[in-house]
Amino acid sequence: MPSGRTGSYLAPIACAPQSCAAAGGSERRDAFSTRAILERVTDRRATDETRIDRWLCAVRLVKIRPLATRLCEGGHVLVNASPAKPSTKVRAGDRVEALIAGRERVVEVVRPIESRVGAPVAATCYVDHSPPVVPEAGPEIMPLRGEGRPSKRLRRELERLRRAADA
Repeated sequence: MPSGRTGSYLAPIACAPQSCAAAGGSERRDAFSTRAILERVTDRRATDETRIDRWLCAVRLVKIRPLATRLCEGGHVLVNASPAKPSTKVRAGDRVEALIAGRERVVEVVRPIESRVGAPVAATCYVDHSPPVVPEAGPEIMPLRGEGRPSKRLRRELERLRRAADA
């Protein structure tokens, strides 16, 4: 182990092709690996609650933790209908409402985890009650890239379409 690092080193586990095939298929292996990952990343002493900024990052609702902190400080995150600070603790059963990247997300905490996990594992840690995404209707005439400046006629048509979309 290198001298400058702390923590434990986990060696990768290799299995022979025969034993992997005999393990019962990928579904069984996925269930066991998901459970093993959750047990490894969940702190035994703090399994009942975790900080909201850490949890948002761990379940992959935001890309980085500082972004989750900024969302909380800006008042874009509510826990059980009350504004949340980054240090607000969440427990199983709490309802988290957040405005993330212009989309309203409403999720229920199933498992409070501390560390970031893979997407399939993260999806098991919350229940999504978010409203469905409504695709925005774009303008019917799209300027082609590289065509240069639009003509006066094309510009007027584009402005007319934008005004009709806003109304």
